[in-house]
Amino acid sequence: MILMYNRFMNFLYLEEIESTNKYAKEHIADINNATVIYTSNQTAGRGRLSRTWNNTGAQNIYASIVLKPSTVFKDVYTNLTQYLCLILSEVMEEYDVKPKIKWPNDIRIDGKKISGILAEAVANSDGLQGLILGFGVNLNCKSEDILKINQAATSLNLEIGKNIDRDLFLRKVIDKFCLRYNKFIEEGFLFIRDDYVRRAEFLNMPVTVKVFDKEISGIAKDITENGALKIVDKDNKEHVLLIGDIL
Repeated sequence: MILMYNRFMNFLYLEEIESTNKYAKEHIADINNATVIYTSNQTAGRGRLSRTWNNTGAQNIYASIVLKPSTVFKDVYTNLTQYLCLILSEVMEEYDVKPKIKWPNDIRIDGKKISGILAEAVANSDGLQGLILGFGVNLNCKSEDILKINQAATSLNLEIGKNIDRDLFLRKVIDKFCLRYNKFIEEGFLFIRDDYVRRAEFLNMPVTVKVFDKEISGIAKDITENGALKIVDKDNKEHVLLIGDIL
């Protein structure tokens, strides 16, 4: 276990664990606010809708940010995944690629997934104990590893033709995340809405969104001021979705 520090956050490195989110939840009481947990070997990673996040090698990113902003849950916390999604996209753009966002927080390049985020809140009788923002990024994958993923996927090294410095990439993400974090918490999703919408790949397109055990299909018309997806179905009925996954 190695604990490093920068100006904004603690970095906790663990050589191998089941998942960074699972570790964070199990040790939430002992983990300081603003801690990044990351590993080289995540043996049981998972994404949204209980999907598996494939382990594609030690030089990819398997990480979780632990935040303890208050003991009371605030609505803006639900948008932190979208904030992190935007930050990850901005860092990738520094490597001369053009990532697009699939609502609410997947990142794709030319329709192929490169990053996903899973947020979880931990609470007890005393209130909110912490927020956990788990994220994975395919940075340095072999072509054969990408083919094992059960959906169209890519990695940054395959896109630009050279390997990526994992630790540098992670620090870029965390520095950018911290730079605007306080303002985002104060102003909410509206603070990043224009930047988020500019990278959205789904607007004005036909989509099907899974919300729990229900599916809603229609044209994705807009992202609201609080980050919800606005869909108009074939009967011209408007649906405003705060949660869900585009299939």
